Amino acid sequence: MAADWRVIGEQDGAAGHNPQDRFARHVKACERAGIVADQTLWFQGYQQGLPRYCTPLNGLAVGSQGRSYANVCPVDLDPGFREGYSLGKAHHRVKSDISSKESQIRGLEQTIRDDEDLLRANTTGDRDIQRRIDDNRWRIRDLEREVGRLQSDLRRIEDDMTDFRYSRAGRS
Repeated sequence: MAADWRVIGEQDGAAGHNPQDRFARHVKACERAGIVADQTLWFQGYQQGLPRYCTPLNGLAVGSQGRSYANVCPVDLDPGFREGYSLGKAHHRVKSDISSKESQIRGLEQTIRDDEDLLRANTTGDRDIQRRIDDNRWRIRDLEREVGRLQSDLRRIEDDMTDFRYSRAGRS
């Protein structure tokens, strides 16, 4: 029933929530409980919390977790946050690409096993099945090359992330 709207706003700012959406959710929840949300106090707290969110290192963390950015950082903090966020997003994207390709490889390997079972069960030896197996093996090789290239990209990005953390550690 009693809420410290300045503290709630500060927590929301430190979490990087979109201010309009977040406060609207508070209003809606409070209406059900018969409470009036104090937008002025909440917004004051929100502004105090933003600097904790809008750091380059937090941008790196938010991006690497694949989370979205609601463009909430003040003009003076936005470039540093975005620099970290972009690097983190690149990391997340490459990791996701690797995971997707590895999943495709596993699926093709299962298809090959299933087709090999069909060949063993079929005494006439179907050329179409063998051709499909061969094609899938080629696809796997192509995907493995792509995974190798992506892993190399990932190592470079991770090196850049380490350098970024090191260069920002004293400034954030």
